[in-house]
Amino acid sequence: MTANPNPVDIHVGSRVRLRRTLLGMSQEKLGGALGLTFQQVQKYERGTNRIGSSRLFQLSRILDVPVSFFFDDMAPEVADGQPGFAEAQQASFDQDDLSKRETLELVRAYYRIKDSAVRKRLFDMVKAIGGQAE
Repeated sequence: MTANPNPVDIHVGSRVRLRRTLLGMSQEKLGGALGLTFQQVQKYERGTNRIGSSRLFQLSRILDVPVSFFFDDMAPEVADGQPGFAEAQQASFDQDDLSKRETLELVRAYYRIKDSAVRKRLFDMVKAIGGQAE
């Protein structure tokens, strides 16, 4: 058994953090809703502690997402690289850009723009600057 967190647990934890941050919810507030300390929420978000099925269901209710949300966008090497009982290796996992604080703050600021036409123009401009204009 290895001391490193399982890549699936890291992915699920990063999705908890993503949704919590998008909602503007603190770890302390989420912990309170779960009956846990913010330190326990931190351990879940890092993948240090595995989230059980009943807790995952509870998180889906509190964060207002389906349980499947926590497994969405999982890299194939994470999903396919899970060891069987005879294997001891785990796939490495890198957090994607969607879970970075900068990205989350940008998304929140974007959706605070009330005028949908302004949001659309900003969206088109960012795509053009990023070289991904259609």
